[in-house]
Amino acid sequence: MHRTSLAGSQCPIARSLDRVGEWWSMLILRDALGGLTRFDQFEKSLGIAPNMLTRRLAGLVEAGLLERRRYSVRPPRDEYLLTERGRDFQPVLWAMIAWGNRHFAPEGESLVLLDRETGAKAEPVLVDRISGKQMTPAAFRAAAGPAAGDRLRRRYALSDPAPETAS
Repeated sequence: MHRTSLAGSQCPIARSLDRVGEWWSMLILRDALGGLTRFDQFEKSLGIAPNMLTRRLAGLVEAGLLERRRYSVRPPRDEYLLTERGRDFQPVLWAMIAWGNRHFAPEGESLVLLDRETGAKAEPVLVDRISGKQMTPAAFRAAAGPAAGDRLRRRYALSDPAPETAS
């Protein structure tokens, strides 16, 4: 089965899903962020079929999230190292941990985030880098940006009414 590519979409969510939206890809990134680099390490950790792992690693390399580097010539062996783009995925996974614990862990949290310095449990929130405000639906909204095409502008014009003006 061949899936449709979302890479040409103007929507950053669709473009991101095109690169990491398949669950194996996210789990490979999770393991890479946890320090795994070699094919056999990913295979053992994930219990994934070798052909599937080969395809997913190639896709992550092509998307610029991992870099493939040869560490042995005989036999030929490669390791997969995170790029800056791949390391930037860490907060997305932290948000998924928090969201998954909140909504899909009836038995309790199996994975938590901890402050490295204090060991205290951490709960991630999204904060605007410019204002320092916590990003909530009541305080922020998505809007078409300068590079948006007509379709994206129409979508966000319908869903994001203009702010009320004082008379």
